[in-house]
Amino acid sequence: MTSPAGIPRHVAVIMDGNGRWAQQRGLSRLAGHAEGVKSVEAMVRACREAGVQYLTLYAFSTENWSRTPAEVAGLMRLLEKFLRSHTAEMHKHDIRLRVIGRLDDLPLAVRNALRRAMQATAGHTAGQLILALSYGGRDEITRAAREIARQAAAGAIRPEAVDEAMISAHLYAPDVPDPDLLIRTSGELRLSNFLLWQLSYAELYFTDVLWPDFREAEFQAALQEYSRRQRRFGGVRDADAQPGGAA
Repeated sequence: MTSPAGIPRHVAVIMDGNGRWAQQRGLSRLAGHAEGVKSVEAMVRACREAGVQYLTLYAFSTENWSRTPAEVAGLMRLLEKFLRSHTAEMHKHDIRLRVIGRLDDLPLAVRNALRRAMQATAGHTAGQLILALSYGGRDEITRAAREIARQAAAGAIRPEAVDEAMISAHLYAPDVPDPDLLIRTSGELRLSNFLLWQLSYAELYFTDVLWPDFREAEFQAALQEYSRRQRRFGGVRDADAQPGGAA
């Protein structure tokens, strides 16, 4: 699969600002999360229309378990509802659903809903929606290092054979290309333990727009900014290097 020129192949999103959006309106935090689901729907639709092949959403971090039990339970219900109502649409548009993170941490009903949706869409090839759930970047790298160390201790690999490619192969979804573009909403300027290995050379786009207000127009603005950038990957490029999607 290839994306149109100047369009990122893989977009990752830190969906921030649901709570502030609700607070500004005198609503509960859960109401903000519910409105944020509409932005998820808009984002999936906009990526499909733009030709973005992979969309990874930071839906629930390992740190989010420290929120109140009521908020966590509400988020899990919203996730389960999203899966029930959108699996048919993913079928329609040939979109595969995947999950990265500690799936076993999630409630049984949510795990079952995720597994049903993933199994139902496993053969789809037009694009991938990847949900980061109970996910932490440091945890992911730690798990990869632990597995590599276990194999080395068993004599299956030599320590000097460990390289970047081997580490990448032991991360979640190793077949998925690294994100080209990271979007973070709500004005915060940090990675928050998200895809720390994979974002090494991503273009970063920060916006003050709160996630529930981030819809197609805001995404188009992010794509336009991406298309103006020249990606150098740490090297010096020719003056005529193509912006945006240039390698």
